[in-house]
Amino acid sequence: MKSLYLRIYLTLVALLLAFAFGSAWLFQRHIEQERGSVETAAGERLNAMAALLKLALPPVTASREDQAAAFSDWGQRLRMPLALDDADGRRIATTPMFLRRSDDVGAIIVSAHLGDGRTLAMVRTVRPPNPPGGASVASGPVSPPVTGPRPTRADEGPWAGPWLHRPVSPGAPAVSTLAVVLVLLFIGVAAGAYPVVRRLTRRLEALKRGVEQFGAGNLSHRVEDGGKDEVAALASSFNQAADRIETLLRSHQTLLANASHELRSPLARLKMAFAMFDDAAPAQRERLAREIDVNIAELDALVEEVLLASRLEAGSSVGDAHPVELLALGAEEAARAEVAFEPETDTGRVHGQERLLRRALRNLLDNARRYGGPEVELALRPVAGGFEYVVADRGPGVPVEQRERIFEPFYRLPGHAEMAGGVGLGLSLVKQIAERHGGRVSCQPREGGGSRFVIFLPAAPA
Repeated sequence: MKSLYLRIYLTLVALLLAFAFGSAWLFQRHIEQERGSVETAAGERLNAMAALLKLALPPVTASREDQAAAFSDWGQRLRMPLALDDADGRRIATTPMFLRRSDDVGAIIVSAHLGDGRTLAMVRTVRPPNPPGGASVASGPVSPPVTGPRPTRADEGPWAGPWLHRPVSPGAPAVSTLAVVLVLLFIGVAAGAYPVVRRLTRRLEALKRGVEQFGAGNLSHRVEDGGKDEVAALASSFNQAADRIETLLRSHQTLLANASHELRSPLARLKMAFAMFDDAAPAQRERLAREIDVNIAELDALVEEVLLASRLEAGSSVGDAHPVELLALGAEEAARAEVAFEPETDTGRVHGQERLLRRALRNLLDNARRYGGPEVELALRPVAGGFEYVVADRGPGVPVEQRERIFEPFYRLPGHAEMAGGVGLGLSLVKQIAERHGGRVSCQPREGGGSRFVIFLPAAPA
């Protein structure tokens, strides 16, 4: 069965049928046990009466006339349909009520032994069930159905009661009513369960179609995630995963397009330099050789930054994480870049990858030296929850509306590419490295002119 909603629905219907049949079987057993207990009680009463009459009647050795006279006397006192038989089954005496009741419709004769060979017989009148519409079984005018216990006649004694006049199959009407109730319950639950199950599986089908559309290349497609159940949670998780996948693919496409564009410039310069090299004078050859070396270094740096950016975006491992001393790292990079280093703490340890942190700090320092002039400072200060590297310069600064955009891949401020070169991946790598270590980077204005680039890194756990 391919449809999930049919499997769920048929499972629910099968369980409901099992419940209905089980309930009917238990109810029928209860009715039978109750009927058996009533029969047992009636037999016990008849046996008790037989024991009483055995004591009151003449012994079995007495004449039949004496036994008949005594039995008739007791029959008038008890006012019950009784008869006395001898050991050979011949009738000794009967009460008038026995003669009248033995011809009634539904009359049943039950007996009990007196223990001396004689048998006490009694007529048990059983009312036949009323047919549909309340019509009587016997011929005659239609009478209303009888409900409740049968009233005792005037000629019946204190022994008469429901155990003597009992309806045929008392469990039949109750069982019929139960069957009707169970059938109605089954129909109601089956009809009510179908739209609920169908609505659940319809949402799963919509989720399936959404996944198929997304897999077919429609990266902007999202599924309905309304609700608070597991299906809504699954749809929400799919939408979140789709957002991440779309962002990753878009960034890779942008990275590839920008890298292709950036590669053209140094390659074109290299091509031109090699074309002019053979016909150039010795002095020009020296200049062309230096230009070729610069272009090759630029290509190498561009390829390295593109590969590192791709690995960071994909979440690939770049190295092992271990405790990193920020104080030593800042001192080494400040000495390499020949900038002032002013630490405000004697310790500074974070848990991360030293190679990436060194690359981020180096990119900030090189960026400040390239665009911010010779007056560059590096500081390390403790803050709540971690430490901050602060790289300050005295350059032209960054406009407010572009302080977030400068961290996008291949984005450069207007005029900076012509003025100082670069491919626009340095600050983007700084942001990715900071976020990979649970931190952040921001660009702020500096008093007196210039910019301040701040990297926050959370402190290593104790």
